[in-house]
Amino acid sequence: MANSASARKRAHQAEQRRQLNASQRSRMRTHVKATVAAIAARDKQAAEEAFKQVVPVLDSAATRKLISPNKAARHKSRLNAHIKDL
Repeated sequence: MANSASARKRAHQAEQRRQLNASQRSRMRTHVKATVAAIAARDKQAAEEAFKQVVPVLDSAATRKLISPNKAARHKSRLNAHIKDL
């Protein structure tokens, strides 16, 4: 347990950031899964719509350092390639 005021504050801020990061990571994964599901259903229009929603979410996660920019680019590239194959 934190003993000083500054240590208590750091522990509190770390917990707040952990919860925010977990929320953002979950949001990202949910959007990616929705896009993958639309691709699996062979529904090109729904897949394109889901892709338009997932791109800013991935970019935001990369900007916030939740994932690396390369991982965001890799997800976008692969999802887009699958949509083009439909």
